[in-house]
Amino acid sequence: MKFFPIFLNIKDRPCLVVGGGDIAARKVTLLCKAGGRVTVVAPELCDRLSAQRDSGEIEHRQRSFEPDDIFGSQMVIAATDDVELNRRVSDLAKQHNIPVNVVDQPALCSFTMPSIVDRSPVVIAVSTGGASPVLARLLRARLETLIPAAYGRLASLVEGFRQQVKQRFATTDERRRFWEGVLEGPIAEMLLAGQEPAARRALEQAVDEGRTSEITGEVYLVGAGPGDPDLLTFRALRLMQQADIILYDRLVSPEILELTRRDADRVYVGKERSKHAVPQAEINELLVELAQQGKRVLRLKGGDPFIFGRGGEEIDRLTDAGIPFQVVPGITAAAGCASYAGIPLTHRDYSQSCVFVTGHMKDGTANLNWQALTQPQQTVVIYMSLAGLDIICRELIAHGLPAATPAALIEQGTTQQQRVLIGDLGTLPEIVNSADVRAPTLVIIGKVVELHNKLSWFHPQ
Repeated sequence: MKFFPIFLNIKDRPCLVVGGGDIAARKVTLLCKAGGRVTVVAPELCDRLSAQRDSGEIEHRQRSFEPDDIFGSQMVIAATDDVELNRRVSDLAKQHNIPVNVVDQPALCSFTMPSIVDRSPVVIAVSTGGASPVLARLLRARLETLIPAAYGRLASLVEGFRQQVKQRFATTDERRRFWEGVLEGPIAEMLLAGQEPAARRALEQAVDEGRTSEITGEVYLVGAGPGDPDLLTFRALRLMQQADIILYDRLVSPEILELTRRDADRVYVGKERSKHAVPQAEINELLVELAQQGKRVLRLKGGDPFIFGRGGEEIDRLTDAGIPFQVVPGITAAAGCASYAGIPLTHRDYSQSCVFVTGHMKDGTANLNWQALTQPQQTVVIYMSLAGLDIICRELIAHGLPAATPAALIEQGTTQQQRVLIGDLGTLPEIVNSADVRAPTLVIIGKVVELHNKLSWFHPQ
């Protein structure tokens, strides 16, 4: 190791920063966040440091650096554009065994400033020893996606029970096994899902009984979004990586499915028009049965579970069975496909409202509230409309919308296979019929469609 990693307690300790520019301000912000008493030596201060001085957050010595400034400091940072001054600050600090950092000059540093992932009290520092600060920042960004913000609350919860656990378990091995069970089991998951009171009660019970909770299953109802894996949420990715078994829909793309845990079992329960691989009632029961076996079950749905995803029916059954579950929203197809097609769903000059409906056909007809769908200055988004597009367009015209009302069909939106077909209520069905369109598709109707040609930005390879 080029540098020895260490965490310093600078709370209420004097820290010196030489320099008053924007770079110095970034260092001052970190020192203040850690509780340091910061003194800045500089003839002039940038706006941010001036505001901190005026609020009393930092002390300012409005002059050039003098050797006596370093005395009493627990840490020194030189952040000026004067190379010789930075060197002099470094030499003085090292002579008096005071840790010193010189921004962007690793050779003058006795310590480097890492890139930080802050989940206080959990703090992760990433350093390249000054070799590549940009690489350190990129690694930090990757870690940010893997470590939920709630890990700080989890650490605080655990901290409050350390003494009780020490009294309850006699040996280090027993305590280690206990905490591993807590941090890798349902108690931690409760807290990460925002159920802190329930997690606290479960931890109290586990300590009282001298064991972790019995192995229980759980269901993760996760929205996979419209197709692009980059649109998944951080929480969705985390749960996808820890589930034991995955029940996935037809609309979940292969690229997204590849992000699930490699050794997890995968069960296809997709639905197509007039063809269900597994009926919905059986899916509901399967979720219950698998969770009762102690499995962590991922119910992976295209789009958002609560927008035409029947997620409400599934968690209703889970609630009746007493099965714990989490719901992770996904970007619904309307938002994702419209964005990637350059069609705003609302626009103050074109549309002041937006309606989502499903065009699913039953007995050869679409039973929709046509009067509500034909209001002026409104965008209508129709899911599952490919089979009934002719009927839908015909009925909208019959109920008052002009045949020239702009309309678009988006095929496999947000993916590299995306196509956007533009027409109007009178022409779109024929355009689609001649284009060999394949599901999934989404139809957008309204004047906002006119913006596609100007605002389209996503061009699949």
